[in-house]
Amino acid sequence: MTIEHQGGCQCGALRYRIDAPLTDIAHCHCSICRRSSGGILTTWVTVPRQAFNWLRGTPKAFASSASCMRYFCADCGAHLTLFTSLSPDTLDVTVATLDEPEQAPADRHIWVGSRLPWLHLDEQLPREDKEDIP
Repeated sequence: MTIEHQGGCQCGALRYRIDAPLTDIAHCHCSICRRSSGGILTTWVTVPRQAFNWLRGTPKAFASSASCMRYFCADCGAHLTLFTSLSPDTLDVTVATLDEPEQAPADRHIWVGSRLPWLHLDEQLPREDKEDIP
């Protein structure tokens, strides 16, 4: 049985499919995610690269750091994925762009050392000062 999740950008120019369970989900509090998304945090699901496929469109790419490439819609600006050379076999996908984001609750906070001080965190979730990449 194949597990499939789909998502895309706001305007519909980009669509993707994930053929894997949504298991590694984190609220990221780093300043780069805040500036890239325009939000106070970004929630990511990490999936195997081979399980991710673009169904429609070609995203625009932006190197946000020496190890990270972010992919977004050139038309509406939606931030969809992130690839980091620190974990070359995986891809991070923004949970907010999933068709059913309610199926992907976060299981941890990462880069908590960079979080906005007025943001109250879910006390039930583990916290990582940076990010522990296996």
